[in-house]
Amino acid sequence: MIHGSQKLYQRVAEALAAAIAAGRYAVGSRLPAERDLAVEFGVSRPTIREAMIALEMRGMVEARNKSGVYVIGNKASDGRLNELDVGAFELIEARTMVEGEAAALAAVAIDDATIGKLRELLDAMTIEADQRGKVDVDREFHLLVAAASGNSLVRSMIESLWDIRESSPMCVHMFAQARRNGVAPRVEEHRAIVDALAARDSKAARHAMRSHLMRVTEDLLEATRLELIQRAEADYDAQRSHINLRTEA
Repeated sequence: MIHGSQKLYQRVAEALAAAIAAGRYAVGSRLPAERDLAVEFGVSRPTIREAMIALEMRGMVEARNKSGVYVIGNKASDGRLNELDVGAFELIEARTMVEGEAAALAAVAIDDATIGKLRELLDAMTIEADQRGKVDVDREFHLLVAAASGNSLVRSMIESLWDIRESSPMCVHMFAQARRNGVAPRVEEHRAIVDALAARDSKAARHAMRSHLMRVTEDLLEATRLELIQRAEADYDAQRSHINLRTEA
């Protein structure tokens, strides 16, 4: 178990970086499996995934040939790991807690005009082809639900969480990975939120919002896994092509 004031994934990344620097994991060696590291550090697998991405961004590890994550350097390439700030999984955890309650509050305070605006955003989300455009509509949707809660502090908190998504290098990196792998806002999940709000059902609105954000976590886990696999496959193909050229010469 680890403790301290750093963000959880940062503490894991720092601990692994220290272990690499101390020679526990030599350059060229394979790190333990994600599930084993989760047990060792007493954290979730998403936290381990964030730590691995942080180490990857600092040039210390890489995925290789579908066989795992390997050490490629024993020093961070550009500064301390904690400069990477908030990870996407940590952000979504906070959003799940805050936005779930905001939706529950909104269900008893929302007016018909706002319900109509939310349905217009659903339509915009459906027809918007650009990935960045979909994210902008998604943000507008969630902030409108937050405003409908009738609590300006709740709305401000949720806007701040969205700002972090756009400003934290770690979040930007992870959500970009997700978009490259086809992850986009799910219209049907947002529709379930609107339907619960239109029914003025606080319990259903809370559940719909939390379920949606939990699905975002699942999508990110899959997207980052695919990114690692695809990079490893690309490296393997490049190595195979190089070998073929040498043998054909």
